Amino acid sequence: MNYKNLMILAALFICGSALAEIKVGIILSETGPAASVGATQLRTVGILPSRLGGQQVQYIVLDDASDPSQAVKDAHKLIDERQIDVLIGPSLSPSSLALLDIVASAETPMISLAGAGAIVAPVDSRRRWVFKTPQSDAQMAELVVANMSAAGVKSYAFVGFNDAYGDGWLEQMGKFAKLAAIRQVASERYSKTDASVVGQMLKVMSARPDAVFIAASGTPAALPQVFLHEHGYKGMVYQTHGVANNDFLRIGGKAVEGTLLPAGPVLVAEQLPNSHPARLPALNFIQKYEALPGAGTRSTFAAYLWDASLILDHAIASVPSTVLPGTKDFRESLRNAIEKTTDLHATNGVYTMSPTDHLGLDARGKVMVKIVDGKWKLQP
Repeated sequence: MNYKNLMILAALFICGSALAEIKVGIILSETGPAASVGATQLRTVGILPSRLGGQQVQYIVLDDASDPSQAVKDAHKLIDERQIDVLIGPSLSPSSLALLDIVASAETPMISLAGAGAIVAPVDSRRRWVFKTPQSDAQMAELVVANMSAAGVKSYAFVGFNDAYGDGWLEQMGKFAKLAAIRQVASERYSKTDASVVGQMLKVMSARPDAVFIAASGTPAALPQVFLHEHGYKGMVYQTHGVANNDFLRIGGKAVEGTLLPAGPVLVAEQLPNSHPARLPALNFIQKYEALPGAGTRSTFAAYLWDASLILDHAIASVPSTVLPGTKDFRESLRNAIEKTTDLHATNGVYTMSPTDHLGLDARGKVMVKIVDGKWKLQP
């Protein structure tokens, strides 16, 4: 073979290598009211592998500023301009729900990092392309109500964000509480940008509930609880898995002592029994995450992004090598492969997805945690 032919083959090889790079778009709430959520996920980007499923990956990260309208703009930029193969995120439920039609129209798979079950259920034409890694509000509400029932709680007050996150929790808590014969005696809502919840919390306390359930995420979730603490409320207080990071502990301080919440196993990885399928994956993630500058900032939010990368690594490896990234066929093949994820042990449990289940976590993906002496403690 002459020199000219060798150069042609080399050029073709280089072009083929460039085409083989998979573009992964990531939308996070790095700033805005939910920055405490997105900041830990941005930190996780620093330890994501450069190759997934044996192929080179380019990560393109955008900030939605905790705003669904900005998330929509980011999604269009990533899909239309950067021509990504898959989208991870957004961090929040309202933002994720705002992208359902966009990713369906573009036929681009998305792995949401948000909690609302409505993001992936029911799996219809709008949600065919959407998956997620965090436990759903329905799964966690069931665990919360079971804990309330075991503790003898007969009544509870609901305080939640006035957005899709709060809506989902209000529905699910109401459903499971009714089954357990636990009465909801108050329902109040607030915005994640509110500086005060005095009016709402006065109504809550006047209802004299046995427990208060706060359906919020990030540091704004501490606001109602600080009020309860300052005004001497003696009942039980529950939060959602949307507060499972150290910023919540820092902002809440003594006011959040004794709080109960459902969480992913990674939050208390060292306390899990050796037989728990999430223990080793979680400890592996924590080791990598804590090796970055600024240790001690572990959160389930960070782990949700890591689990998304594990799912992609597993799925990309099963996409035929003849199907090139950057094409509609690749996105379709990747979507199909994600949907076939089976028995994947990750930091938040075991993922087994199907055409009717785009989350795939079972009971092993949730634990009850209590805040004791400013730390997370696994409950029996």
